[in-house]
Order: sequence, then C-alpha cells, then structure tokens
Amino acid sequence: MPAQTDLTQSLAAGLKQYAQDRKPEGEPLLTFGRGALVHFVVTNEEVHMTTKLDGPNTRFLPFNRGKANGAGNAAIPGTSPTAYFWEEILERGTWLDLLGRFLHYRFEEKIDPIDGKKSYAKSLRFPRYHQWRAVKKLERSVLEEGPGHNYLIQHSAGSGKTDSIAWAAHRMAQLHAADGQKVFDGVIVVSDRQVLDGQLQRAVEQLETTSGVFQPITRGRDASKSAQLAEALLAGKQIIGVTLQTFPHALTTIEKHAGLAGHRYAVIADEAHSSQSGEAAASIKQVLTAGAAEGDEVGEGSVDVEDVLADVMARKVGVGTISFLAFTATPKGKTVELFGREDVSGVKRAFDLYSMKQAIEEGFILDVLKNYLPYDLAFTLAHTDRATGVDVEIDTVKASSEVMRWVRLHPTNIAQKVAVIVEHFRTNVRSELGGRAKAMVVTGSRKEAVRYKLAIDAYLKEHKLDGQLGSLVAFSGSVLDAESGSKEFTETSMNEGLKGRSFEAAFAGDEFQVMIVANKFQTGFDQPLLVGMYVDKKLSGITAVQTLSRLNRVIPGKENTYVIDFVNDPDQILEAFQTYYEDAELTQPSDPNIIHDMLGKLRSMNIIDTYDVDGVVDAWLTKSSHNTLYSHIKASRDVFWTRWNDAVAASDDLEKGRLEEFRGTVLAFVRAYDFLSQIMDYGDTDIEKWAIFLRVYRRVIERQDAEPSAINTDDIVLTHYRLRKLDAQNLGLTTGDPGQLAGITAAGSAQPREAKYGLLQDVIDKINGLFAGTDVDEINGVSAAETILRHVVDNPKIQAEAMANTPIDFETSPTIAAELEDFIYASAAGHSNAMTALLKKSDFTSIVNVLVAMGLYERTRSEVERAASAGGMWAGSA
Repeated sequence: MPAQTDLTQSLAAGLKQYAQDRKPEGEPLLTFGRGALVHFVVTNEEVHMTTKLDGPNTRFLPFNRGKANGAGNAAIPGTSPTAYFWEEILERGTWLDLLGRFLHYRFEEKIDPIDGKKSYAKSLRFPRYHQWRAVKKLERSVLEEGPGHNYLIQHSAGSGKTDSIAWAAHRMAQLHAADGQKVFDGVIVVSDRQVLDGQLQRAVEQLETTSGVFQPITRGRDASKSAQLAEALLAGKQIIGVTLQTFPHALTTIEKHAGLAGHRYAVIADEAHSSQSGEAAASIKQVLTAGAAEGDEVGEGSVDVEDVLADVMARKVGVGTISFLAFTATPKGKTVELFGREDVSGVKRAFDLYSMKQAIEEGFILDVLKNYLPYDLAFTLAHTDRATGVDVEIDTVKASSEVMRWVRLHPTNIAQKVAVIVEHFRTNVRSELGGRAKAMVVTGSRKEAVRYKLAIDAYLKEHKLDGQLGSLVAFSGSVLDAESGSKEFTETSMNEGLKGRSFEAAFAGDEFQVMIVANKFQTGFDQPLLVGMYVDKKLSGITAVQTLSRLNRVIPGKENTYVIDFVNDPDQILEAFQTYYEDAELTQPSDPNIIHDMLGKLRSMNIIDTYDVDGVVDAWLTKSSHNTLYSHIKASRDVFWTRWNDAVAASDDLEKGRLEEFRGTVLAFVRAYDFLSQIMDYGDTDIEKWAIFLRVYRRVIERQDAEPSAINTDDIVLTHYRLRKLDAQNLGLTTGDPGQLAGITAAGSAQPREAKYGLLQDVIDKINGLFAGTDVDEINGVSAAETILRHVVDNPKIQAEAMANTPIDFETSPTIAAELEDFIYASAAGHSNAMTALLKKSDFTSIVNVLVAMGLYERTRSEVERAASAGGMWAGSA
C-alpha cells in the first residue's frame, strides 16, 4: 500500500507506478489468490484499490467517500481528506470485518459483448466505500431499532448494487441482538426474474460459508413455487430469493400460516424500477387486491417493485416484524415518503446515497445526455370529402387527440423517421465498438411498434441492407392493424429469426442491430452494446430517466452514446435527469386531508347509501355469504348505472362528466387511503368502512365498453410534412439543489369536462395553425402522393402484382410505373396543380419510391385481403 503526497506525486502517477513496478510474476506476495488480498494507493485527496495486479491491465477502483455528491473526498477539518482510510477503515475491528465478512471469491461465466466468446473468470470481491458504508449503516440501525422499519438505499446504476444486496442479505441473516437472539428469522430478496436467475443468485450463493443458506424459488422443480415458498419459510431458510411476481405469495404465506406467526423478516427489494407488465402484472394485482379488475388489457399495464412494496405495506402484513430495504436508483415520491428518513430539517430523503453524479464522475456509467439530437416536426392536414362529415359537430378535444394519433401512425410520418433512424445508425452508431454497436427504437404504442418493424424491414430491403442489418420488435399480446395486414401481429410472428431464443440472447448476437420496443425493455434491460436510442414516445420524469439510461452501461471502447428524439422537449428531459443526478428529497409531503375532501365529493353525489356501506363492511368482517355482500354492492351499483344510461340517452355530457368524476374519485380514494394510512393514523372507523366498501365497489362501476371514436379519419389527408433536424446538444447535467419529489397532494380524480363541440374542419385548422409561420408551407406537399396511393390500391393490375411478387419484385415491376402514369394524367382536375408540381420535381421511378415508402405494397395486399375476408374477389384471383 503506497502512500503518496499530492505535493510530490499525482494519483495517476501512483497508480501507474504500482501497476507497472510491482509485477506479480515470481513474487508470491503480489500473486493473485496467494499473496496480498487487496492493494491500495493512497494520496492526500483520494484512495484507489484493486484485488489483482495485472501490469498495464490492472484496474484500480475508487475507494472514496464522495465530495458534493460527486467523485473524490470531502475535506476533513484539520487533516487530509483521506484520513478516514487509516482512522476508520484500517481500524482493527473494521479491517477484520472486511476480510472476514465482505471479501470473497466470485466465480462466473462471462460472455464478451464484442466477440461473444465465453470465458470463466475468478475475481476477488472487495467493497467500494459506499457499499461498505451502506451495509454497516443498515447493521447499526437495525440493531438499534429492531425489526419493522424501512430503509431506502438510493444507489445509482454503476454502484455495484448486486454485490451490495448480497452483502446486505448475508449481514441481515446473520445479525444477532445484544441478548444473542437473531434479529430476523429470514431474509427475502425480491428481484426481477432475469437478475434472480442469474447474477444476483450467484452473488448471494458465493458468499455462503455453509451450504443451504440461500434458497431461490424458481420454476422447473417438482413442487409449485407457492409450495416451495411455504417449505422454505417453514424450514427456516436464512435467505430466500423470489421474483417480483412470487413475492406477494410469500407475504400471504407469512400472514396466514400459523407456524410463521410472529416471525421476523427482512425484505430486500432489488432494482425497484424493474417492472412486470401484461399477464404478470395482472397476476400481481390479483394477489395484492384479492381479485384484479376484469378487463385489464394485457400488455398495457405494468407493476414495479415500488408499487408492490407500497401495496404490501397497505395490507399491513408483518407490521412491527418485517423490515423493508429498498434499493433503487430512481425512487418515486411515494417511495421516498414510505421508506425515506427525515433529516435534521424534517425533509425525507434516502437512508444512504450513491448518486448518478458520482457514478458518472467515477466512470462507472456514461452521461447519456451528451449527444442529444432533437427533431422538429411540422405538417398540415386537409379533409378531402365534405360530404362525409366535415360539417358535422363533434367533440373537438377528443377529435384533436384522434387526429394527432392518426398522424403518428401515418405511413409518411413513420417512413420519414425510419429513413432518419437507419441512416443515422449506419453513419454514426454502427461503427462504434468495432461494428458491434446496437440501437433501440422506443415507440408510443404497440401498433406503432408493428408499423415501425414493417417499415424498417421494408427500408432495409429497398436499399439492399437486409443482409447487413436486422431488427427485432418487442411488445406484449397481439395487435390487429387492418392497414398493415388482416392477420394479428405477435412477437412470434414478427420475429422469425429468434429461433427459440430469448430476446436478450438473440439481440446480443450479430444478427440483430436494432430493437423496436413498446412498453418493454425500457427498464431493467442491461445490454452494454446499446449505443443509440431513437425516441418516438412522450417521456417524462422517472420514465425518461429509466428509458434513456439503457444506454449508460460501460464496456471497454464505449465512449459515445446517441439519443435522437422526435417528440420530447430537451429541457423537460434535462429536468427529469436533474431530479436524480444528485440527491432526491421529498419537498412536498402528502396532504392527509385529501381523504376527507374525496369522501365529501362521493357523499355529495348521492349514489352510495351509508346503509349499504355498513352492510358490506359487516358482511366482509363476519365472512357472511357472498350473496349478502353482493346485495349491498348491487344497490349502489344500480344507482350509478341508471344515472349513466339516462345521461347517455339524453346526451347529457355534463352529467356524464360528473359520473366520470365520481368513478375517478372512487379509484383515487382507494389508492390514496391505502397509501396514506401507512404514514398516518386517521383514527376514524367511518373512513375505514368506506375504504372497505369502495375496494369492492370500484370494480362494478368500471367502464364496460371503449369510448366510440369521435371522428372518422378516413377522409383526412396529410398535405405537407417536414421533419427537421435541430442542433445536437449536450444537455449538461449540473450540480445544484437536490431533486424535488412530491407525495399525494391532490385527489387525482378526473374533473368533469363539458364537451366542446365544433366542426372537423375547425379541428384541422387548429392543428394546422400549430405550424403557421414555419417553412412547412414551402415544402412540396404529400397530398398528391396520398391521393395516388388511396386510388391505386384498388387498381386490379397493381393488386395482381402485389399478390404475385415479393416487395423487391413489386417495386421494380414495369406495370406499376405504367399504371401510375395513366392514373396521374387522368387524375381529377382538383388535383391537377399538385400533380403537375409533383411531375416537375420527380420522375416516375422517384414517385414509385415515395409510394413504396408510404406502404404501397403492404396497403395494396391489405386491401385485397380485406376484400376477400368480406366475401369479395380481386381481379387476379379469377
């Protein structure tokens, strides 16, 4: 351990000298696995360490306390900033604890992300300073406070969280109070499936000094996971690993099994931002709420660890006997409120912090906002046929939303963005990491993901790039999109190249460079080869941080990341990251009075009778028959639906709005009460009665049918379109005030909205007005191409070509150009100016290319299949 003074030698010089002058060959003391266990280089300002000397390949890691939430060490009055090292770390008891209970060998199989080769590595794990600090702080607090308390550990990506959790789990499992009694009967580690089955499981297992300490609950065994859980808990296994989906079952077992009454547990939640969606989310909700709402759409909802912990705590399982230790890089406001600790000023914040700023400055993650390139979109619309409803009054707010959704799915919009994505990837991203770099396309919906996949594959084929680049698409469930094809789209049908492999395994290879996602792989996905991200989805707050952070993983040679953003405001993205750049604190606690406000709203609507509330509560608590409980729920349910149906029949939108607000307030009350009752005692049995009633009642007043579309978009056309690249930016994360989070401060229910009626043309004019004064009016409109496309998909000769040929053969067919030429010259007089302008600027080959990019081949085949399914016959089938 060389000690350097900054007055004569720098840290860099000390690290270089130690690595190169102290060669392990022939020197037992320096040989890995035989001699010194850990090597430190200490200066006045910093401490760095390594467990393996390997000449120029030696990797020293910082062992610093941090300074202003960043790298380095804060000043210590009267001595050097590194005095903590010899005064604290080298203290006899601390040093023996580090050697005896932290230091361990790790054996793991590694797959090189660059060449894909497997290797088996043996490493000696020694904690970084923040890892040691967090575990020791937890130990001291748990011994002082006992079970039944909460701890929030806000450790950034790059903090080595897997090792920290493994050390914390073993420490909690072995902890004994002063009287010799174990503090916890067991430790439950909650994680997502991927981590549990892999890295975390190995880390926990390899810390064992005796076999059988750790029991993962996994599939593939003789017993069900629930049976495995009960067996492990009753057998007194010290550490039990469960998935997020299995965790609620563990709490149910603890709650109901007589043999576990009074047992004390530490629950450690890993990767609190990793989420489950689709069927897994519905299953978790079902366990937590004793019956998930029917009609939850698979693939659209999601549940993360923080949500699950909050719901579990709302059940008040193990109050006073279960301690929750939540590890997360990006805590939500409610997480800080539940798990945070008040500082001297009364503000809640994390129990222990290793910030994003420190991780970036120490080189463990990349700053993903350094190369941020926003795009600006402008367009104009028109309605082509006033006879089909342009003069009919409609709900303009709903219509505006549907028109904008139509624009997002428009073939021109997607085709233009696909061209930007592919060419940017080829020019800027592909060459990174020796040609192995990859990218992710983030879309706003499953239908968008389907269309992006089809458009990217078509673009690659058109430009003869399909042999060089490959794409995958990830979304839940199935998607029906008549404009893209008559059959439903699934991950399996659209990813033929998977060949039974998982997405992670397939994407890690050389076949696929681009992954298109819709509400999947935006959190918890660890692929260090990701260098580029193309964002076509509105992101804000924690979702923006989690999504863009897929790029921040560090591997040798990775110095740049690229974010191309088609829809978000750079300032809002920067604001989201600033919240978690340093410390996140709860500056606006929840307002407990909103419970009384919401209850007042519900009573004022005169829908729910207090007689029924008392009846449901009595039936619930006495476990009466289902029919007794249902009779009281039915009475208030019938009142709601009678008023709703009357409002619909009378076209009374104001009354419908009031009933929508009532429905939203019911849901908001249940959520708010379940959360707020954990942090304060309302001491009011009447409120608790309403909470019991509304938990059941909310399910019988949920919306039964989707709202009908406000408009028919069939006759809307995109007349002008411009996608403009703005200046690339380094958004510049800066040191400043802590990130501010808020609890529940408003009821959260939707306010009644009286529909504003107007003409469809008014909606179109309003949207076009968004781009008034831009250069979109100077660009050749796409209305002519849109008109051609809308007509030629019905052309029998073009239909025959589409059904008989591959996309490439279809595009090069002379029949296509000939039919287009005939149509353009014979087109209606109303489009003659547009057609003339189009012909002046383009030859027929260029026009074909434009139409192909707009989906001519796919839309023609879709039209043929639609006609066939309707009982018709296309000319080519005769």
